[in-house]
Amino acid sequence: MTGPVWHEQVLTRQQRWSLHNFRGITVWLTGLSGSGKSTIANEAAQILFASGISTYVLDADNVRHGLNSDLSFSDADRTENIRRMAETSRLITDAGLVTFVPIISPFASSRDFARKIHAADGLDFIEVFVATELAECEKRDTKGLYARARAGEMTGMTGVDSPYEAPLDADLVLGRGRESVTHCANVLVNTINLRLNLKN
Repeated sequence: MTGPVWHEQVLTRQQRWSLHNFRGITVWLTGLSGSGKSTIANEAAQILFASGISTYVLDADNVRHGLNSDLSFSDADRTENIRRMAETSRLITDAGLVTFVPIISPFASSRDFARKIHAADGLDFIEVFVATELAECEKRDTKGLYARARAGEMTGMTGVDSPYEAPLDADLVLGRGRESVTHCANVLVNTINLRLNLKN
């Protein structure tokens, strides 16, 4: 059997986007577990939705219940997890939604891959580094993962016994000064609006 053949859609991207009068964009939030990625993404999504913009939060934990349920937390599977998230977000963004992707994505090479496939497809991509310090993330420990890692009950915890390669040139940095979720969400929404307006 030969490889798959690409089928062009009848509706063009411009037609899809013109229905809502805005275009898709992927907002990739990276940071340690407990940094606030998902919380900020969901609040920003609510703000945009209230202004009439379609959004979707592609939460990495949720996707591991289905599409990525076959993946472990080894370095190789984490890389594959991020690859699938990048490809999925590209499709949702191509449909014309603002797609939030809160995912630890500890490796710079994986985040670069996500950016590159969006750029190659002519899609906007914003990398957001939620730079909450490890000590604060451990203090929150919203999922109890740091406590388990420190107790030796689990291995491969990013920031504890697995590395996190912090972005050196993220498009936006949030959480470094322990700002509120609402403040971070509003800064993020303003950044998204600015990016969209610049290219209208």
